[in-house]
Amino acid sequence: MSTDTDLIKLYSGRILELAADLPHTERLEAPDATVKKRSPLCGSTVTVDIAVSDGVVTGYGQDVKACALGQAAASVVGSAIIGRTQPEIVAARDALKAMLKADGPTPAAPFDGLEVLRPAAAYKNRHASILLSLDAACEAMEQVQQSQSA
Repeated sequence: MSTDTDLIKLYSGRILELAADLPHTERLEAPDATVKKRSPLCGSTVTVDIAVSDGVVTGYGQDVKACALGQAAASVVGSAIIGRTQPEIVAARDALKAMLKADGPTPAAPFDGLEVLRPAAAYKNRHASILLSLDAACEAMEQVQQSQSA
């Protein structure tokens, strides 16, 4: 069983640095999709705006109201998502989920900065908050794809 000391160690300096340096905090004026996700366990929320051209993310905005772990994940995602395609974002989300739940490999570059969250695997109640940004980005990309094929 994890102790309070272990939980304090989880919030490493790098995680706190990432949480304090969120990129793309300005919402987009005309996004192709907007998705808000909430973790029912802790109440963390992430709203993402996404602009897509030819299947590639060209603009990204986020409003993050989450714990330091959720903010750190949002920081890594925000830094990596421009120029990515839907399959790359889905692969990053699936790899992050596997890393947290089954000690899977670190998500591939450019999302490999999510490795810093590997110690959170022991804290299942934090997983949903960590996954919010990629879950929202995946859903936003799905919305864009559906609207373009309609």
